Amino acid sequence: MPALADFPPIFLIVFAAAFGLLFGSFLNVVIHRLPRGESIAFPGSHCPHCGQPIKPRDNVPVLSYLLLLGRSRCCKAPISPRYPLVEAIGGLVAWAVMRAIVLELPAQTSIARALAVFGTYLALALALVAAAFIDLEHMLLPDEITLGGAGLGIATVPLRTDASFRDCLIGAAVGFLIVWVPFVFLYGKLRGRAGMGLGDAKLVMLAGAWFGWFGAVFALLAGAVQATAVMLALLAAGKKLEEPPAVVEERRALLAELEAAHGAEREELERVLADDPLAKEPEPGLAAARLAFGPFIILAILEFMFYGSVIRSELLSDVTLP
Repeated sequence: MPALADFPPIFLIVFAAAFGLLFGSFLNVVIHRLPRGESIAFPGSHCPHCGQPIKPRDNVPVLSYLLLLGRSRCCKAPISPRYPLVEAIGGLVAWAVMRAIVLELPAQTSIARALAVFGTYLALALALVAAAFIDLEHMLLPDEITLGGAGLGIATVPLRTDASFRDCLIGAAVGFLIVWVPFVFLYGKLRGRAGMGLGDAKLVMLAGAWFGWFGAVFALLAGAVQATAVMLALLAAGKKLEEPPAVVEERRALLAELEAAHGAEREELERVLADDPLAKEPEPGLAAARLAFGPFIILAILEFMFYGSVIRSELLSDVTLP
C-alpha cells in the first residue's frame, strides 16, 4: 500500500483544491435547497430563475461565472455572487485541510488512511460552510448538518489519533448543555423567550463531538467574541441590524397561511408559530436585534480545527487537564 510520502505534496494540494472546488459547487445546491425542504439530489442543477437545466459547460466552478459575466446563459438573469464565492471557499477549505491536517500526518501513513482523514475533515468543513450561509440567509441551522455533523464526529473517532470516544461523548454533552441550560432553559424562564436557538446548542454540540469539551467551550466563547466585534463595528459604522429578506418573506408566507387556515389546522399552526421566535417581528432596540450567531460559532470551530494545537498550548500552558 503506497504511503503518504510517496506522493509529492504539490500533487496532493492541487488534487485537494480541485476536489474542493467541485464540492463547493454542490454546496450551492445544499444552501439553496435544504432550508426549503427540497431534495439535494433531484432534479439536477437548474436555473433558479427560469428552471432550465444547467449544462455541464456552464457548471464549472468559478470559471463559468467569469465566462458568463455573472449572468445565466438561458435567460440572462443575474447569478448571485454567492455561487462563485462558495465554490472558491470550497477549494480554499480543501487546500487548508490537506495542508494543515493531512500533510502533518506521519510520512508512513497509508494513502488510503490519509485520504479517509482528508474526506472526513473536508466533509465537516464543507458542511459548516453550508450551515453558515444558510444561517445568514434564513437564520436556521438544519439538523441534517448539526446533528449529522455531531454523529460523524463520534463515528470517525478511530481516524483521529487525538480523539477518544469518551472525550467526544463528554464534549458533545458539554457543548449542548453550556448553551441549552443558560441561554435556552434559564433565559426562557426569565424572559419568556430563548436567548439562543436550539440550533446553536446543537452546533456547539457538534464542536464538542469533534474536539472535546475544550473545543466546545472555545467555539462558544470565541464565537461570542467575534460576533460582538462584528456587531460593534456595524454599529460604529451606523449600520442597522436587520433581518435577512428571506426571513421576512418566510414570516409573511407563514402568517398568510395562518390567515387562510381554519379549525384544527389553524390551531396547529398557531401552536407551531408560538414556538418559533422568528414568527414575530423583532422588537425595537439593540437588545432585541437579531443576529445570526451560527456563522461566528462556525468560524471558531474552523479556527480550532486548523489551529487547535496552538490554541490549546497558548491557553492551557499553565493548566493541568484531567
